[in-house]
Amino acid sequence: AASDVYKRQLLTGSMKAKEKRAVYEALENHEIDILIGTHAVIQEKVHFHDLGIVITDEQHRFGVDQRLAIRAQQNGMMPHLLMLSATPIPRTLAMSYLADIDVSVIDELPPGRQEISTKLVSMSRKGDLVEWIGKSLAAGLQAYWVCPLIEESEKVDLAAATETCEEIKQILPQFKIELLHGKMTPEDKNAVMDRFVKGETKLLVSTTVIEVGVDVPNASIMVIEHAERFGLAQLHQLRGRVGRGSIKSYCFAIFGDQLSKIGKERLQVFNDTTCLLYTSDAADDL
Repeated sequence: AASDVYKRQLLTGSMKAKEKRAVYEALENHEIDILIGTHAVIQEKVHFHDLGIVITDEQHRFGVDQRLAIRAQQNGMMPHLLMLSATPIPRTLAMSYLADIDVSVIDELPPGRQEISTKLVSMSRKGDLVEWIGKSLAAGLQAYWVCPLIEESEKVDLAAATETCEEIKQILPQFKIELLHGKMTPEDKNAVMDRFVKGETKLLVSTTVIEVGVDVPNASIMVIEHAERFGLAQLHQLRGRVGRGSIKSYCFAIFGDQLSKIGKERLQVFNDTTCLLYTSDAADDL
């Protein structure tokens, strides 16, 4: 293939110091054509011979200074910059309107995919939602249930992933339900995700470790508990974990009793002003 003529190299923070030095030297000697990496590419030790284009995927995860830094390393030469993002956070929108950049918008879903239905659900309806999810799991579907904390905090009244996982197991004992969080070892994380990808695990209770890089087409339900505590970027990213196949997908954002005006506005923006707001006395179609 034509791409084989270009030498590609990976650079991440987890690489050994010796491996990183070899990459640094190869870059300066023009022995690498395409460098793919994490934020590790934005370090003082990284010097490109002749950088022509910078592509930042998930650009909202890069700070303004970080984007400027990688372009300022080139002895006054300004490489082309292509920024990719599926998360319309305020900074991304401001850059689209105010920065000196051209904007390309992909406003169509990939072939075969359906629009994700988003619903806001009061915490008082949590039991009804779990019952509805049980019926969906029985029909062969899979689901994510995302919580903001790993363990219960005495200072902040938020759902804990560990407790939520046990609670749902008690309600839906007929299904394999597992927990995934950032304190687990990489081996344990991979094992849990592997079982979920294979369809062995029907419901995955997790923290935001699944925010990016997770693609399970059969997972068609996303539940975000205490959604008012998440930022818009996280909400969009989490919703993007479903709707990745041809199956009709749903995202349920559960909000707590103490929903502030700003929190309500944020959820409505996330909803794109089109979904139903479920409260304790609202009619529902769960």
